[in-house]
Amino acid sequence: MLVVSAAMAQAPRIGDLNVYGVRKLTAERILAAVHLRSGEPLPPSKGEIEDQLEQIPGVVLGRIEAVCCDGPAAILFVGIEERNAPHPAFRTEPAGEAKLPDDLVEAYHGYLAAVAHAAQGGKAAEDLTAGHSRMADPQARVFEDRFAQFAASNLADVRDVLRNGPEAEQRAVAAAVIGYAADKKKVADDLQFAMRDPDEAVRANAIRALNAFAVAKIALPATWFAELLHSIVLSDRVESTKALLTLTDRANHDALDLIRARGLESLVEMAQWKTPRYALPPFLLLGRVAGLTDAQTQDYWAKGNRMAVIQKAVATPPRKR
Repeated sequence: MLVVSAAMAQAPRIGDLNVYGVRKLTAERILAAVHLRSGEPLPPSKGEIEDQLEQIPGVVLGRIEAVCCDGPAAILFVGIEERNAPHPAFRTEPAGEAKLPDDLVEAYHGYLAAVAHAAQGGKAAEDLTAGHSRMADPQARVFEDRFAQFAASNLADVRDVLRNGPEAEQRAVAAAVIGYAADKKKVADDLQFAMRDPDEAVRANAIRALNAFAVAKIALPATWFAELLHSIVLSDRVESTKALLTLTDRANHDALDLIRARGLESLVEMAQWKTPRYALPPFLLLGRVAGLTDAQTQDYWAKGNRMAVIQKAVATPPRKR
């Protein structure tokens, strides 16, 4: 939230309020308990709100994230995990000693700064057809080339950090760098392993790398992407939805069956979010589950008829095998 506050010229207020993780409770009950309303000032303490969420009977975890920006207002996501609700299980923190060189970590920080600067200038376009990220910004590409070179010469070290590194930031860098390895199929299992990391930044980098692999038509299982749709962490849900869209861009009945069986309830919730750019990807995925073409789903979206697609997806039976 401090990042959002610093990015805005005046005291930020709440714009869209998007709730997720609700099963037995209601979004209205959750928002009333923490006194959050659109138009009100952004709450100063993330920790206090999350503590209040976890005091609601039936809630075991609470999460609040502010995203900049919708005009002068911040977009707020309020997530909960209810008792006995489905949730992904992550591994414990590694206890090894593996470590990346300091200059590579510094290069990763430089890459993030270059990407942020490119985004501010409207030059953050990304090409994933090579099986890894290729930013349009030339400065960012310099760092990407360096990652590819390091992965080519030090793949065993990167793998060791990804699996055994005790520092979350080091594992996050490793998850980003290993995606630039020349042999994508060789490192796909390493990135699948990283999707179960206890740190959300590691998971996010792993999902983004695997999404690029999927763009390059490398076959990947959809299992863990579907499991992460239940995560209380927003980036898990958002990045996994993008990856599942890539995996189902061509006929992939097994992936759609898995989504229908394991992630439908979460997608239905996300497709009803108030912020269009966050609601559209899960809405498109629901359209595919329902057997609609993307053009048909987009037509429903343009007409403001989200419930028609949601109802079709919920009513669509699994394939007969």
